Amino acid sequence: MHHIEGWVEACKVDAIEEEDVIRFDYQDRTFAIYRSDKSQYYATDGFCTHERFHLADGLVMGNTIECPKHNGRFDYMTGEAKRKPVCVNLKVYPVKIEADKVFIHID
Repeated sequence: MHHIEGWVEACKVDAIEEEDVIRFDYQDRTFAIYRSDKSQYYATDGFCTHERFHLADGLVMGNTIECPKHNGRFDYMTGEAKRKPVCVNLKVYPVKIEADKVFIHID
């Protein structure tokens, strides 16, 4: 795993199918890494803000992730809570691609 000035290597670009999400654990934290239908990459906290369920187990639809527990939805590009019961936004993290690897900036 590669770590430079806050940037952490999360995965290879081909580790995520289009319109999908994977879980990434780093230093006791869990993140969700998304790949859009246009092969853009995004990162958020990995747990639903309503209950602590892994968003990587949820369903990606367009730019939305649906929690596997209660069907609450978030916009994974902005972190905005989109459908109840979730009402607290997700934290989003900057993403960059270098040498076919996905890096997220963890603060």
